[in-house]
Formats: sequence, C-alpha cells, structure tokens
Amino acid sequence: MTSDLAKGSTAVASVFQILDRQSLIPGSSHAGDGASAGTELEKIRGWIEMKKVDFAYPRRPETLVLHQFSLEVKPGTSVGLVGKSGCGKSTVIGLIQRFYAVEKGSIKVDGEDIRELDVHWYRRHTALVSQEPVLYSGSIRDNIVFGKLDASENEVVDAARAANAHEFISSLKDGYETECGERGVQLSGGQKQRIAIARAIIRNPMILLLDEATSALDVQSEQVVQEALDRIMVGRSTIVVAHRLNTIKKVDSIAFVADGRW
Repeated sequence: MTSDLAKGSTAVASVFQILDRQSLIPGSSHAGDGASAGTELEKIRGWIEMKKVDFAYPRRPETLVLHQFSLEVKPGTSVGLVGKSGCGKSTVIGLIQRFYAVEKGSIKVDGEDIRELDVHWYRRHTALVSQEPVLYSGSIRDNIVFGKLDASENEVVDAARAANAHEFISSLKDGYETECGERGVQLSGGQKQRIAIARAIIRNPMILLLDEATSALDVQSEQVVQEALDRIMVGRSTIVVAHRLNTIKKVDSIAFVADGRW
C-alpha cells in the first residue's frame, strides 16, 4: 500500500494548496491578510460603464484582447454584443463578473468602480447563463437553489415557471427530486439550459449576462429557451453575447465588436 499512500498524500496536498490559496482580487472578503472586504452599495440599479478598457489575459500579456473598449448599459436596458469569434465578446462578460482586473480604463457599476466593491456581495446581484450550463450531481431542486440557498419551495417553482421548465419537470416521475446525473447527463440540452435559467432567475439579479445561451440547442429547444430569456430580461440590465439574430432581435441596442473595440 506504500505507493498508494504516497499518491494519496500528493493528491491531498494539491487540494489543500488550492483551498488555502488567498484571493488576489482586491475587495474580496477572502483576500490576503489585512485586505479590505470592499464596499457594499445600499441598492444596486445595474448601470454599467466600461471606459477605455485595455485587457490582456495573464498567460498572453503581449496580446491585447480589448483595446480602448467602452460600453454603457443603462439600468433596465439590454445590449447585444456581436462579432466574429475571438473578438472579445466573452471577455467583456468575464470582466463584468470581476474574474480579471483591467490593465487600463475602468468598469463601474452605479458609478462605483467594481474594484472597490466587495466581490461576493457584487456577484450576488449578477447572474450568468452560458452556452454550456453547469449542472451538478443531485436533484433538479438542488441545482436550482444553488442560485439562492435559502429559497422557499414557492420561489423554486416560480423560477422554474419563468424559465419554461416547470411543465417538463412536473412530467418527470420524481418531479423536482429527479436526479440530474453527473453534469446533467440525464437531461437534454434544452432541459439543462432551462434549469440553468431558473437558477439565474431565483437570485433575482439586477445584472444578467447571457453568453450565447441558445447557440448549442436545436431549433425547437432554442425557441422555448429564448422565450424564457426574453421574459427574464425585462427590468434587468442585460448583456447578450450572440451569433444568431434571433437571440438579440428584442434587445434595446446592438454593439458590433471587432479587434477589441466596437
């Protein structure tokens, strides 16, 4: 058993190294010793301003993905981002989520630089629906309440209805207790996407980010999912990354992104 013990020890050491790692993001309550927890606004309206942003990914610092990029999303409005692959659309989504720090320029929400905001508080007011939804092994209910851990049964059902998911969930043998399987293997692409939308709705975000949320679906599933997305976009500041016209035909404005600018 000596070799197995050695392998196990090495594996556990790498896990604890990740768990003990301190966040390098300013404004995080889990940042290094002495770091400020960041600012929390009394109320968030969802006014997003990106001004002359320069950004390159840490692994390729010599390649600017965004160059002097500016964008404004007023509270309660929607903006579609279009452009060829690699132009920086999904990068904009990642920066607004505060996964990376901009090199030049600023990103502000309600007039406050997001670098000064508490990361965990800020992300509680945002929600993302991506092209490949992440579902965890567990029941459908478990996956929906990941968006709001203290959600009531009525909130779960209301979120599922808004996402056009309640009908298909109710038709399953175990309903909301149906097991999704590893990465949602027990469900179809459209079903997984609607559960991901319900998970986003239940947290009632003021900032909604949609990153090609329907591009991997067939025509029939896309129509059902798009109806759900159109419904939840109302009254929220929404940024939609899309390749298909159907996805953005109801947004308030469209920005064409090319070479890191629009």
